[in-house]
Amino acid sequence: MTEAAAVLAVDIGGTKVDAAVVTAAGEVVRASVARRPTGRENSREIIAGNIRAAAEEALSAVPDVRVGAIGVGSAGPVDLPARSVSPLNLPQVEGLAIDQVLGGLVDGPLTLALDGTCIALAEHWRGALVGTTNAMAIVVSTGVGGGLVMDGRPVTGSTGNAGHLGQTFVRTIEGDPAAATLEAVAAGPGSVAWARSRGWAGETGLDLAASYREGDEIAVAAVRRSAAAVGQAIAAAATLCDLEAVAVAGGFARVADDYVDLVAAAAHDAALHAYARRCRVVPSGLDGDGPLLGAAALALGA
Repeated sequence: MTEAAAVLAVDIGGTKVDAAVVTAAGEVVRASVARRPTGRENSREIIAGNIRAAAEEALSAVPDVRVGAIGVGSAGPVDLPARSVSPLNLPQVEGLAIDQVLGGLVDGPLTLALDGTCIALAEHWRGALVGTTNAMAIVVSTGVGGGLVMDGRPVTGSTGNAGHLGQTFVRTIEGDPAAATLEAVAAGPGSVAWARSRGWAGETGLDLAASYREGDEIAVAAVRRSAAAVGQAIAAAATLCDLEAVAVAGGFARVADDYVDLVAAAAHDAALHAYARRCRVVPSGLDGDGPLLGAAALALGA
């Protein structure tokens, strides 16, 4: 029996693009991992060139591996009918046609999805959502993204942006009746800015994590504020979609050892119905390869 072909996985983010060859069994070929910068400061041409360069480097690193498809996950929004991406943090590449950037690299199909959808696929394939039928993954980092698996299959919506939880609205925990997006309240930059506005002297998410471990009152409040907002959003999603579980991933989700526990408690408290309170909130079961595994799962139909 012929061994199933590997795939090229590409993850397009606001600061970088990663690419790697991934086997049909879900193993990232380490020698193939490539990274190039994206970034708001770069032009459309540079970013498009770096996306293709990362993909070419990944393929050239393993010339003897048969690659049969490409899977691309991108920061949103995406437009699946137009096969284009418009990452919010990269306004200069709005409407970038993915086939023009990566076309011709592989003799096989090229499949595109929102990065949150890819993370949900990865968690469902090899991570914390294995065995679930209706579940969600959420990524808390420099932004907040999400993706849904319903009836065992990814949900994309009409344009590909289903699960884009970061642009939904939550109520801030200090009781301010004004609404704000989950991303503005809960992501790393927003949490750092909130803490600094209240006199905290740090500058980064890593600084906030250190201050949290030391028991700094403002840092603790900032982390709990973020976790409460994420929990509120999860409660809403669990209520709307009747979810079994939500996996929480992303760099800012590691700002505190008990961050996911805080999110789970907030989700339970915010849920009004018993079925929504039964939704499990768990940490990601993947390491830093999650986005690439998700793009690979997309290409493999896993």
